[in-house]
Amino acid sequence: MTWLLAAATAAPAAVPTTVPVQLTQTAASSPPVQTWFQQHASWLTHGLAGLFLIAAVGLVTLLAIQTTKQEGLSGTLGGRVESAYSRLGAEEQLKRITGIFAVGFVVIGTILSLTGI
Repeated sequence: MTWLLAAATAAPAAVPTTVPVQLTQTAASSPPVQTWFQQHASWLTHGLAGLFLIAAVGLVTLLAIQTTKQEGLSGTLGGRVESAYSRLGAEEQLKRITGIFAVGFVVIGTILSLTGI
């Protein structure tokens, strides 16, 4: 029993430490770091962000309205044969436009990530 009392009284009391006031003031007053594009061409980054949103909504819409006529492995392997010189139908044009939107979405997203917005 005495060893328990001796162990409790032998440990020094912990003194709470505080963060220096100078540290908190410099962290709060420093402006955020901006890239060159954000400082000098904010119209460009905001315009690209708008195009990115338009491409995203367009891509989702185009993917939602497409129909799949040949599903599964049999449709992939035994698809219909088309001539390269024939005129494209509505579904093929929709696929082409969806591909253009997808490429635009990826390219604009990559540019936006590099500009730092």
